[in-house]
Amino acid sequence: MKVFATFHLPGDLADRFAPHGIVYTENTTGHPLTRGEILALARDCDGMISLLSDRIDGDMIRSLTNCRVIANYAVGYNNIDLAAAREMGIAVTNTPGILTSATAEITFTLILAAARNLVQGEKMMRANAFPGWQPELLLGHGLEGKTLGVVGAGRIARRVAEIALAFNMEVIYHSRSPKDDMPGRFTTLPDLMATADVISLHIPLNEATCNLISASMLNLMKPSAIIINTARGEVLDEKHLIEMLRAKRIFAAGFDVYANEPAVNPELATLDNAVLLPHLGSATFETRRAMAHLAADNVIAVLGGGSPLTPV
Repeated sequence: MKVFATFHLPGDLADRFAPHGIVYTENTTGHPLTRGEILALARDCDGMISLLSDRIDGDMIRSLTNCRVIANYAVGYNNIDLAAAREMGIAVTNTPGILTSATAEITFTLILAAARNLVQGEKMMRANAFPGWQPELLLGHGLEGKTLGVVGAGRIARRVAEIALAFNMEVIYHSRSPKDDMPGRFTTLPDLMATADVISLHIPLNEATCNLISASMLNLMKPSAIIINTARGEVLDEKHLIEMLRAKRIFAAGFDVYANEPAVNPELATLDNAVLLPHLGSATFETRRAMAHLAADNVIAVLGGGSPLTPV
């Protein structure tokens, strides 16, 4: 049996697969593969490990002659045509749970950086432009006593809410329905957008959530508010948000994901009130290794005749 991964993954996966009689190969070029390259290398494999950035569409899935499982190296799976996979009898899995703490941590990194002007301050120091301590130099917003609005109520959303409580913040949240295990007060999306001092997005990308945070929703935000997106770029109207940041209609925003990733709207780089990260949500040694192991274990389970561990 053969398994192909579309990028080099941490975790010594060849050694993990070998006892099960599975030959593991991966893309070692250091750059993403084209659609044609993925298909050529994975066509006759029994399993594939894909990245969120790989578009695994229906035509590709139907061209995989032996594939029994596609393990997505991500929690999200909007890059995979699930209907086509079901049609072909191919199991699709993801890596839930493992990314929770790492993504929550990067969310609060963005919140703090945006609220306290960390990027502007760091640029000032690198440019040797620090004028000395001044009473109103790069004033930002404290978090204690402020309201965090969380859009979503999954694992990451809950962990972000828990961290906010440690900062003595109030928490409100919006999801499809109230959740007993979600800290804070359930509310409508318009109320959250208008009330929260900091808004953090933690929703999957699907038909219902695409552009959920629309221009009209963004316009409800307070001038002092901050919005953070570690979900998917397409869940908000990025162009309108850029306009609001440029006009200083809100205080700041933090981005770890983008509408046309890996391309980033060049206007974002011109904004001092935008904090930009290159999709680092799960980027810890521990998390990325655990993600690789879970993806491999899903493949091993299916190819061994069992059920996937974390099916989607």
